[in-house]
Amino acid sequence: MTDRGRGPLLPYGVAEVTGPSMVPTLRHGDRLLVRYGAPPRAGAVAVLRHPLQQDLLLVKRLVELRDGGWWVLGDNTGAEAVDSRAFGEVPADLVLGLARVRYRGMRPGRQRSLGAVLAWLVSAVRPVSADRSLSRRLRAR
Repeated sequence: MTDRGRGPLLPYGVAEVTGPSMVPTLRHGDRLLVRYGAPPRAGAVAVLRHPLQQDLLLVKRLVELRDGGWWVLGDNTGAEAVDSRAFGEVPADLVLGLARVRYRGMRPGRQRSLGAVLAWLVSAVRPVSADRSLSRRLRAR
């Protein structure tokens, strides 16, 4: 995941998703509007620092708060485990913010008519919700 567009005084920033760990919720290349400093809650999709490589940012779902920090998992259970199954709980201070909106870039070479832009808006821009039912399903595995 890459992080850009966040200034020191702005609570919002843009992050780009890399890799398949959050499929089907997020796909490689999706961009997220992130609310930095938002209070974490179970079920939310968060941007966090990797607990063992703090220069690496991750996008994961917050499953539950435990004694050692947040248990985080990717939504794609078939992807390689780069989440709490590999590194354990993530200290709460490493959770940077919550994803609020996901959007996908327009495909290159596509026409940019008003109709095409509106169709893109309808299909490509979605809120990222805190799906508590998914959080419970992930916890049960």
